[in-house]
Amino acid sequence: MGHDERSLWARVIARIRESSWAIDANDGIIATAGLLQGFAGAGAGDQLLLFAAASAMLAGGLSAGGAKWAEVAAEREVQLVVAREEAHQIAADPERELAELAEHWEGRGLSPELALEVAEQLSARDPLAAQLDAEHGLEEILSQAAPWWAGVETAIAFMIGAVIPVLITFFAPVAVETVAILVAVVISLGLTSLVAAGVGRFSALRMLLRSLVVGLGTMAVSYAAGAIFF
Repeated sequence: MGHDERSLWARVIARIRESSWAIDANDGIIATAGLLQGFAGAGAGDQLLLFAAASAMLAGGLSAGGAKWAEVAAEREVQLVVAREEAHQIAADPERELAELAEHWEGRGLSPELALEVAEQLSARDPLAAQLDAEHGLEEILSQAAPWWAGVETAIAFMIGAVIPVLITFFAPVAVETVAILVAVVISLGLTSLVAAGVGRFSALRMLLRSLVVGLGTMAVSYAAGAIFF
């Protein structure tokens, strides 16, 4: 099973280098800014806007982190079930499992003799790991702490994004707040989208356009809803 003993800070730094971190931060920016635009459209004052922004940051971060925890926990449970099934099959008929492993490597282009040799060497070292990798593409099983780390990392990323509209709500006068949030969201989405595109080797322009369409669309709809219904 896989184990990761890195500190929380080391994990956060590693996550920042992944495109998923930037996407989680984008979610925080869009969700919080969208909520604020809805309240602004309804004519909310500074105090209510600040309370809404802080609540959106905390609740959204916890919700995103909880969802990520549940997702990774379910993934780990599936991996454990598959590992138990493979372990039972190896214990029941090791020769058959060895033959299946050799067939896998032969299908990858090795000669029958070399495929059997590779299968034997891998099985001698760790038969379960060899079978999981060959049959399921599973290089290692997530550690018991992995779901918790994933949840914490996602929550932090979301809140880092959400804190941008929160700070603007705190410092900007209400008269320029809506415009300031709009400008800051556009800039922030641009930066995080470029980071995500660079790390994930996506098209920077496409990533930026998608983020802006979703972000600006969300804020526009929220503002209109607040103005129309309240």
